[in-house]
Amino acid sequence: MDNRQAILDSALTLFYEKGYDAVGVQQIVDSAGVTKPTLYYYFGSKQGLLSCVLEEHFSKLEEQMESLKESPGKIPDKLYRAARIFFNAASEEPRFYLLMLALFYSGRKSEGFQTVYPLIEKYYQMFVDLFENASHELGNMHGRQKQFAVGFSGMLNYYLMMVARDMDDLSQLTITDQEVYGIVHQFMYGIYS
Repeated sequence: MDNRQAILDSALTLFYEKGYDAVGVQQIVDSAGVTKPTLYYYFGSKQGLLSCVLEEHFSKLEEQMESLKESPGKIPDKLYRAARIFFNAASEEPRFYLLMLALFYSGRKSEGFQTVYPLIEKYYQMFVDLFENASHELGNMHGRQKQFAVGFSGMLNYYLMMVARDMDDLSQLTITDQEVYGIVHQFMYGIYS
C-alpha cells in the first residue's frame, strides 16, 4: 500500500471511530506510518484529506446510481435497485457511510459538515431525479418529488444506522433482499395511498 492510500485508510478509520473533530493530524500520520509533510503533500490539510476520503468512496455510489437513471422498469423496481445499490455499497464500506451520516448531523458551521454537505446534496438529488423520472407513474406526485426523495433516502439512512448501531464487527453488516423489499413495500404503500 502506498503512502497516500495508507493515509486515506487511517483517516477513514479514525474519523469513523472518533469523529472528525476529535482526530488530529498527528494521530492520522502515526496510524499511517508517515510524516505530517507527507499528509500535507497529498491533501494540503486535514479538511482536504476528509474531502478526498469522502469523494473517493462517494464516487462509487454515484456511478452506480447514475446507471439507474436510464434503466427500464417501474418505480418499485427502481427503488428496490436504488436501495440495493445503497445497502451493497454500505455493506462493502460501512465506515464511510456511517461517517458520512454522522458528519451530516454535525454542527452546521463545522469543517466536517461543510465538507460533506455537497455530497449529501448530490445523494439527495439522485433520489429527486429518480422520482422526477417516475412522475408519469405516480399520479399523486404533484411536485412532491423532493418530499418523496427525503422520505425514501431517510428510510435507507436510518435503517442502516439502526442495523449497524450495536455492531462491533462491521464486516458482518448485511441487509437482505427480503429486508430491502420490505423497506420499498412500506414506502410504496405510503405513496400509493
